[in-house]
Amino acid sequence: MSAHPLAQQLGHPLAASAASLVQSVDWLAVAPPLIAAVVALGVLVADLFLPESRKNVLGWISVAGLAAAALMLLPLLDGDRATFCLTGNGTGTGAGPGSVTGAPRACSYTADHFTLVIQLLVLGGALLAALLSITTLDDDRRRVPSGEFWFLLLSATAGAALLPAARDLATLIVALEVASLPAFALVGIRHGDRRSAEAALKFFLSSVTATAVSLMGVSFVYASTGTLYLTQVAQRLPDTPGQLHTLAQTGVVLTLIGFAFKTAAVPFHFWVPDTYVGAPLPVAAYLSVVGKAVGFSGLILVTVVAFPSYADVWGPALAVLAALTMTVGNVGALRQQATRARSAVRLLAWSSVGQAGYLLVPIAAAGYAKDAQKAIGSTVAYALMYAAVNLGAFAVAAVVGRGRAGNRISDYRGLYATNPVTALLMAFFLLCLAGLPPGIIGLFAKVTVFSAAVGAGLGWLAVVMAVNVVIALFYYLRWTALLFRAPEGETVRHRIPAPLTAAIALAGVAGVALSGAPQLVLRFAATGLF
Repeated sequence: MSAHPLAQQLGHPLAASAASLVQSVDWLAVAPPLIAAVVALGVLVADLFLPESRKNVLGWISVAGLAAAALMLLPLLDGDRATFCLTGNGTGTGAGPGSVTGAPRACSYTADHFTLVIQLLVLGGALLAALLSITTLDDDRRRVPSGEFWFLLLSATAGAALLPAARDLATLIVALEVASLPAFALVGIRHGDRRSAEAALKFFLSSVTATAVSLMGVSFVYASTGTLYLTQVAQRLPDTPGQLHTLAQTGVVLTLIGFAFKTAAVPFHFWVPDTYVGAPLPVAAYLSVVGKAVGFSGLILVTVVAFPSYADVWGPALAVLAALTMTVGNVGALRQQATRARSAVRLLAWSSVGQAGYLLVPIAAAGYAKDAQKAIGSTVAYALMYAAVNLGAFAVAAVVGRGRAGNRISDYRGLYATNPVTALLMAFFLLCLAGLPPGIIGLFAKVTVFSAAVGAGLGWLAVVMAVNVVIALFYYLRWTALLFRAPEGETVRHRIPAPLTAAIALAGVAGVALSGAPQLVLRFAATGLF
């Protein structure tokens, strides 16, 4: 970077030093979250001028904005890009693709392979949730304000897309809160709904606790190492002076606990079922996929990138959390009664807790494995599979919920007789989650996670996972069989609006394409992500 003209004119060393801090911004690298944020502000302003009869336009603007943000990932595929980097001292200057020899580059934002995959998951998941939301807002227009809803959804998505690119602890925490704070309001956005307000309060309290714990942990890590950049933290933690060693250990543990809250790992999962049931269905779908992506990408960054020297601490801890999470989640889903009101959404909520346990397995394995990045690739592969099929299941739940407000599991009986294509897709989504053919991608993703545990020497965790897969088979197959049974009483045909049809179709196409070519996802498990 050339010196600032003012510094050249002044010729003063202090002026030259100040000029050296001037950075250029790689706007292409930051385009995906930036577009989501700009569209969020545009929607909020447009809401002031649109009459009530034209509010549905805001939904389509939001969908177009999310699609544009996702398309901006394509120019970033040619190589790693970084911006907001430290200048001077051999740590890299300015922004742009490439790497600097010598010390690891200290940047706040990096668009590498890992970032792009998670951003694809976040923006794609938000796009499908937005398509679900268009129909929901049309049906519940009196209780859900359109402008505020779309602004909050896009703002949360901008934060979620920023988080996987964060490479310093401050940006990581800020992105985490930008993704979380609008989500509180989204859960409780329905006016006059006590269940929605209660769900938002539980979600808020758990997230505030997680943030407080994370901030304390980050402050301890900063006090011990003198830096917030993840690569520099990784370098300095092993050489922490003896008098600061306890402080550093405490900071690492508190930071991990804070992110465990965000991933809904047991025992920090208590908010999930009530929050999913109380929130509008598209918001529950968004939280089940994008919310999880936020927590897991943050957890991966702090463990594998920032705290590799403490693998002997977080590896065993995450292995125990994985075993507890998958067991409690699957047992909770197994106990759901088919005739209970909203049992379908509640089962998907407990199922998502169980799936979080599977996602934790490769991260725990990274603490033991020689190739930590390959283990992390298994988590990314599983997350992509889970995102596509879980959003599809929520989309079908939205279809059934239009005709049956209770949205019980028993309401899905005979769905094939009234909506055969929808029933077949729902069966496919459930079989993918169970890991059974024809959901080939679900089977391969589970095998990849299982292999990561075995390869890391965590045989006991692989056994726990195998037992939980069998438990999950029971409730997934029970729900699948119900779709094809003869309907009881009068059959109800579910009219599917165009946005809802598009959401189901996109999820179905993604699931089928991945099942037909699982190498599109599984190659992430075999290659480095960072």
